[in-house]
Amino acid sequence: MVVDDEQDVQSLFMQKFKRELKENQIKLYFAFSAEEALEFLENKLTNCLNLIVTDINMRGMNGLEMLKFIKRNYPNLKVFIITAYDDVENYLAAKECGADDYITKPIEFDKLKTKLLNL
Repeated sequence: MVVDDEQDVQSLFMQKFKRELKENQIKLYFAFSAEEALEFLENKLTNCLNLIVTDINMRGMNGLEMLKFIKRNYPNLKVFIITAYDDVENYLAAKECGADDYITKPIEFDKLKTKLLNL
């Protein structure tokens, strides 16, 4: 699941993973807020998700707050944090909260694909 309050991220991910989606290598879900993502987890997708890729800066609950909740309630679910700002403070906070990876923008989709397909 990709979580970002910028809705254009959905078309970007759909474009970058077009082949993998067509070949049923992956399935993508999208949420446009942390709250929406948590609602999906609680109601529908706990058994079919193995990764959440989330932006760190979002309106409402931010990515770090969501990460803490997920790691407390769904400890086996992997979470990758994405940020436009490569600063040490956010990196350390993400790692301390249990982030499985920390990715800076612009996203290197070839590297992300490799990580996703090896989960």
